[in-house]
Amino acid sequence: MKMVAVTSFDNYIDANIILGKLQAEGVNCFLRDEYTVTIDPILSNAIGGIKLVVPENEVPQAKALLNLFEQNKKMVLECPNCHAHNVEYISNPAKSGNWLSAIIGFLFGSYALSIKKVYHCFSCGFEFDELPEKQLTSFSDN
Repeated sequence: MKMVAVTSFDNYIDANIILGKLQAEGVNCFLRDEYTVTIDPILSNAIGGIKLVVPENEVPQAKALLNLFEQNKKMVLECPNCHAHNVEYISNPAKSGNWLSAIIGFLFGSYALSIKKVYHCFSCGFEFDELPEKQLTSFSDN
């Protein structure tokens, strides 16, 4: 039986959440390259991330469920400024703090550069650190 990758992830938490949801819906699936990316996250882009793999005959069902999960997530995420549902949790290196510290750290020590993650509304451009309380309760109800 041929196995097909239907999506990929850059971290194991999101990958395992979606894996569990698909398995709960009866889709036979597993994660490929999970351990490699978990042990050495720098390799994630080189190998294409953690791949969610399903049998070829279950691809349409898996893709339909992935679209449904994404739509449900978008309905829960709402911008507190314009109330649009076009919100994503993104990395924002421009707000990572002191660039001088990052350059000195790069030259004389660690190569790590802290990245701040924020919720970004692509409709109005508003950025916020945490979901409003109303949204957290509606997410747990689903």
